[in-house]
Amino acid sequence: MKYDIVDNFLSRENFKMIEKELFRPTFPWFYNSSIADPTDDDMPYFTHHFYLNDEFNSDYRQLLLPILSKMKIKTLMRAKANMYLKTNKVIKHGLHVDRPFKHKGCIFYINTNNGFTVLEDGTEIKSVANRALFFDSSKKHSSTSCTDQNIRVNININYF
Repeated sequence: MKYDIVDNFLSRENFKMIEKELFRPTFPWFYNSSIADPTDDDMPYFTHHFYLNDEFNSDYRQLLLPILSKMKIKTLMRAKANMYLKTNKVIKHGLHVDRPFKHKGCIFYINTNNGFTVLEDGTEIKSVANRALFFDSSKKHSSTSCTDQNIRVNININYF
């Protein structure tokens, strides 16, 4: 599977601004009962949708601007933050596609931990703070939990 990784994607200043907000105790995270297919796993996680259903629906949309300004986006489809909880062992979540038609995806990692993203061909992309992974998110992929940090946080962007 073709993919690109860009380390140190944002300037230190822009990255720290995003990290600080997402780790603020008052940042609004929303409970989800499963990560992939509800019949496939029962791992809860938390999300924050910045952009969904063709509109920005978050008071925190300014957090995306430094990321989006560095990407070549014709049409934004979805942008959300994901927060996975620490587990006793690294748990691979169910394989899924973000949308069932060809489009682009970016996973922007907020904290370094021992979790990772697994691509369709088995490639594992480590969670490294300020790393951007670009790939075809209409292809199967999965996330994992982590064991060495309390949470694993990333931002998932789907676009054309």
